[in-house]
Amino acid sequence: MKRIAVLDDWQNAAERLTDWQAVKALAKLVFFRDAFANEDAAAHTLADFDGVVAMRERTPFPASLIARLPRLKLLSYTGHRNAAVDGAACAKAGITVCNTTGLPLTYGTAELALALMLAAARQIPMGDAEIRAGRFQENLDPGIELYGKTIGLLGLGKLGSRMARYAQALEMEVLAWSPNLTGEKAAAAGATHASKAALLAHSDVISLHLVLSDRSRNTVSAEDIAALKHGCIVVNTSRAGLIDQPALLAAANAGRIRVALDVFTHEPLPANDPWRKAANTVLSPHLGYVTHGNMAALYQESCENVAAWLAGTPIRVV
Repeated sequence: MKRIAVLDDWQNAAERLTDWQAVKALAKLVFFRDAFANEDAAAHTLADFDGVVAMRERTPFPASLIARLPRLKLLSYTGHRNAAVDGAACAKAGITVCNTTGLPLTYGTAELALALMLAAARQIPMGDAEIRAGRFQENLDPGIELYGKTIGLLGLGKLGSRMARYAQALEMEVLAWSPNLTGEKAAAAGATHASKAALLAHSDVISLHLVLSDRSRNTVSAEDIAALKHGCIVVNTSRAGLIDQPALLAAANAGRIRVALDVFTHEPLPANDPWRKAANTVLSPHLGYVTHGNMAALYQESCENVAAWLAGTPIRVV
């Protein structure tokens, strides 16, 4: 009987949210909650599996790992694309690669960006901690009112445009920039097109909504961070690599800016990662796309992919 691994089920949700009976009838299905410590651990654990279901980019599958998994013949990942998978190496090894494509449009990440912005502006996590520690307002600075402030959106696609609408509801001025953005497209989303330099210099809040690529890596450089307004709130629900992380961390610890993050260079965040002790921060554990409806849909299509492959008629092949 073939063996299928469902990886990185950090919230123990995969089996609860999807009916896997069609797969269980044809294969041995094993769910893994914990992330692999390194490539050696992944290679050792997955050596006896014929198929893998990967959740987004949580476990990388570079050519070096694929070469160590000769039994692997199916790799199904959630989402349209996965930058952590070496597609050429999979093709060379004869591995069928599938994705998930029919998901309902979700704005969960944009909603989380809004929540992080508000939490940072009003210091909600610190206020909660103070109350639970038996205090009240003693250690809190007054919050920041967002009415009339300027938000700068780096990226104005589906999620950036949704964030623009949220900001408009708060009566904020909305600036936007991306490499290919035009004034017409910005206006259609209710934003004003600005150069990146002007956006960074004038914004009270920065929110990132770009796809990480070689071109977009370090879109916000150390020099850009130095140019931000004192007290600016930086919100990142996209990818850590979009921002120079050491410079961002240093600016937060120095009290120059407030930082609200949902994404990190290494995930899960290591126990000794300096972000865990950083000042002036609000942190969430990559929850942007992790909603009940979205996860159920992702796992449902993953289940369909595996069942179809086991039946000899693979679907959603990349």
